[in-house]
Amino acid sequence: MNFVSVGFRTLFYKEMLRFWKVATQTIAAPILTAMLYLLIFGHVLEGRVEVYPGVSYTAFLIPGLVMMSVLQNAFANASSSLIQSKITGNLVFILLPPLSHWEILLAYVSASVVRGLVVGAGVFAITAWFAHLSFAAPLWIIVFAVLGAAILGTLGVIAGIWADKFDQLAAFQNFLIMPATFLAGVFYSIHSLPAFWQAVSHFNPFFYMIDGFRHGFFGQSDISPWTSLAIVSAFFAVLAAVAINLLRHGYKLRH
Repeated sequence: MNFVSVGFRTLFYKEMLRFWKVATQTIAAPILTAMLYLLIFGHVLEGRVEVYPGVSYTAFLIPGLVMMSVLQNAFANASSSLIQSKITGNLVFILLPPLSHWEILLAYVSASVVRGLVVGAGVFAITAWFAHLSFAAPLWIIVFAVLGAAILGTLGVIAGIWADKFDQLAAFQNFLIMPATFLAGVFYSIHSLPAFWQAVSHFNPFFYMIDGFRHGFFGQSDISPWTSLAIVSAFFAVLAAVAINLLRHGYKLRH
């Protein structure tokens, strides 16, 4: 299977160009939002909360905000592109060319990963000035950032295929993506929660993405990064299989 065909490169370029043309909305706005979160939560809780020994709350918060931005923007990229194509009727120009299902999925997910990482890098560049951050295990940072963005890009493809209008897509994001992200330990360690909610948090795959990513900075985490990697990888495999199956059967794509 040729993953670098002209069709794949063209679709990937189209997706890259789509979000880059409106960079103020797709890149600058999420960076500003993360900055506001840092200023508010960092100012209120700095000096009152110490999650890891020797790590200030602001330093603890920054990797969580970076990863949250990566995940949310990777999802938004693929999902918004597909729903726009369905509503405007130009999806046919993606389905007619001799592109395999894997090439379509890979193009959308790859562009989503790029957007997620660009936004994440921007958030880090702005927020890193507010606290001293170490890089205990840089490889874990890269692995979880890329894998997390790929997962949310794949989930964005699934949501974009499922949704028929922007209202449905907004519901998917507001009732699934946002709660799962905010309850994944962005602003706190799950060890600060009661036992019941700690157990519930372990069923949230977003928790493992953020916890593994944060481990790369501090060498400390709530769960072993190897455990997080195994769970996140399995989750990615399941989502990729679902997305490919939807594309293969043309679910809500071919009428």
